[in-house]
Amino acid sequence: MSRSGETCDASVIEVFLEMLAAERGAAANTLAAYRRDLDDFSRYLRGARAPGRGLASATTDDVRSYLQRLSGRGLKPASTARRLAAIRQFYRFLCLEGRRGDDPAAVLEGPRRGRAVPKVLSIAEVDRLLAAARTGSEQAALSPQERLRAVRLACLIEVLYATGLRVSELVSLPPAAAARNTRMLVVRGKGSKERLVPLNEPAKAAMHAYLALRAELHPQLPSKWLFPSFGESGHLTRQHFGRDLKALAARAGLRTDQVSPHVIRHAFASHLLHNGADLRIVQTLLGHADISTTQIYTHVLEERLKSLVRDLHPLADAQA
Repeated sequence: MSRSGETCDASVIEVFLEMLAAERGAAANTLAAYRRDLDDFSRYLRGARAPGRGLASATTDDVRSYLQRLSGRGLKPASTARRLAAIRQFYRFLCLEGRRGDDPAAVLEGPRRGRAVPKVLSIAEVDRLLAAARTGSEQAALSPQERLRAVRLACLIEVLYATGLRVSELVSLPPAAAARNTRMLVVRGKGSKERLVPLNEPAKAAMHAYLALRAELHPQLPSKWLFPSFGESGHLTRQHFGRDLKALAARAGLRTDQVSPHVIRHAFASHLLHNGADLRIVQTLLGHADISTTQIYTHVLEERLKSLVRDLHPLADAQA
C-alpha cells in the first residue's frame, strides 16, 4: 500500500477511536489496545495481501488469513480473540457510518478459549502480606520519606483487599475517599460508570494514618489525588505500585509471580464468595458489566457447594 493508503488507515482508525471515547467512554488503556490491534492488522494487509489493500477494502478472506497468521505466531487464543473483537467492532462502526456496505468479520468465529481460573491468594497469604506491610511501615531505621512510602503501600493494600478495586481505580482515588465519615467509596470505573463500594474499618484507619503522615511531611503536596506521586505531578502509577507489591511479597515469603494488584482483586472476590456472598453482589462490587465476567469465580462456588453438601446433607456420612 502507498503512503497515502497507510495514512488513510491511520485516519479511519483515529475516527473509530474517537467514537469509542466519546460515545462509549472507553478508557485510555482500552483505546491504546484497539489502536495496537488495528495498526497490526493494517500492517499485515499492506505487507502480505494484494497491493493497495487497506482496512476499508479488506475482505473476509483477508481477516481469516490474518487470524491464521496470528496463530502461526504462537499467540494465545485469548489474544487472537481480542484482536478479532477489535476488528469486528471496527467494521461494525464502518457499516453504521456508511463507509462500507458489508462486514467482512461478521461470519468469522474466534478461537475457542478455555476459561482460566484466576490466581488467588489464600486468606492466610493475604494476612501475611498485610502483616509484612504493617511491619515494614513501623521500622525505626526508616527515613521519614521511606516511612511515608511504606505507610502508603500498607494503605494501598488494605484498601485494595477491602474493596476489590481495579488498580487504575485505586491509584486515581481522590482525597475525598478518605473522609472520616466515609462508609462507601464512589468509584468511577470502566466507561466512566460509577458504583458504590463499602469501606471497612481497617481500610479507613490505614487511609487516615497515611494522610496524617503525608500532611506532616509534605504539607504543600497537591491534594488532587489520594495517592499523588512524590517525584512528579500526577498520581502514583500502576507500575510503581506493582513493583512495590512484588518486593513486599518477597519479604512476606510469597512467590512474587503469584502476587499482583489484580491477584488481590481476585482474592477479594473469591474470599467473599467462599464466605457466602451472592455472585450478583460480587459482580456489582467489582464493576463487571456482564455476569459472565464474574463467572470466572464459579470454581469457588462449586467448592463451597460441595462443602455444604458434604457437611450438611443427612446421608453424607453414609457414602460408600
